Amino acid sequence: MTRAAGVAEVGDADFGTEVLGADLPVLVEFTAGWCPPCRQMGPVLSDLAREQRGRLKVVQLDVDTSPGTTNAYKVLSMPTFMVFRDGEPVKAMVGARSGRRLLEELADVL
Repeated sequence: MTRAAGVAEVGDADFGTEVLGADLPVLVEFTAGWCPPCRQMGPVLSDLAREQRGRLKVVQLDVDTSPGTTNAYKVLSMPTFMVFRDGEPVKAMVGARSGRRLLEELADVL
């Protein structure tokens, strides 16, 4: 997996504390190293994490190394983006998108 700069990686072991227990809304990118559209999202996620610091936490989860979480949320396509608030998924989006479009789609959860 290619990690986006400034974006933490989470896995099955720490998903509960890092995502479900977070104080802020959390955008999780379900990603994989073999997924070209996922790699395209790296700079977009880095920018989003920097611009929304203090309002939104942005993390990546590698589906190959974290099958438990991937299966629990029925993620079948990469990249899938899920927003969690107060321990619950509140929004899901599938597929690569521009930073502007992603921000527009997140407006109602920020």
